[in-house]
Amino acid sequence: MTAAMPKNAADLALALKLRQARRIYLRNFETRVSIGVHDFEKRGSQRVLVNVDLYLEPEGKIRHDSIAETVDYDFLRVEIQRLADSGHFHLQETFCERILAACLARPGVIAVRVASEKPDVYPDCESVGFEVFRLK
Repeated sequence: MTAAMPKNAADLALALKLRQARRIYLRNFETRVSIGVHDFEKRGSQRVLVNVDLYLEPEGKIRHDSIAETVDYDFLRVEIQRLADSGHFHLQETFCERILAACLARPGVIAVRVASEKPDVYPDCESVGFEVFRLK
């Protein structure tokens, strides 16, 4: 499988940036979310693992060892937990898309990957999940 060719100069510029982007990530953030379409999933919250990759502008430089020079990743845990506490989600897709939108709204972020997993839904598999990737 080959990657799609950029359609215009803006797409090419973004593709080149992404090749050199810096990345901040959050791995296996565990939270409880009211999520699912099955009756047994609507009775309460369940354990969900969230993974996020933030791709940052490649031109960014850390010169003064200051958080102001990068994207402060503390917002990720706070925003994911806020969303998790905000009400019932029928789909992991909806939950992930909302996390993705919050991440793409941050200055300096050029692309985001968000994945969620429900590890306790089925006894015969490790987890079920969803993943989305989007460029700004």
